[in-house]
Amino acid sequence: MSIVKKFLLYLALMPLPVAVLAQDYLPRDVQRFVDRREGCDHMRGELDRMNESSREIRKSCGDTDKELAQLKLKYAANSTIMQILNQFETGSEAAEAPMPKSATPKRKG
Repeated sequence: MSIVKKFLLYLALMPLPVAVLAQDYLPRDVQRFVDRREGCDHMRGELDRMNESSREIRKSCGDTDKELAQLKLKYAANSTIMQILNQFETGSEAAEAPMPKSATPKRKG
């Protein structure tokens, strides 16, 4: 049996989520809850991934503005290197910093 056929067979035999199987049999309020909760759980997962990305950015990218400035001073006389270094913006680390809670706009109403 080819690997593609094995994979398709595997997919066909995989159990479906309970929510999919029970969808036609659940009371409307229970189904609304299940749909809403699954959406919330998905968004929580997205938030966790965003937080992990933010941690990695802070860990890997800290002090790059400072290092860029130092390299520009060191290689100021080398036009080839300066051409490369000038492609990078300064102040990018400030743009990556999270907004303080006190600076968050307040909702009216």
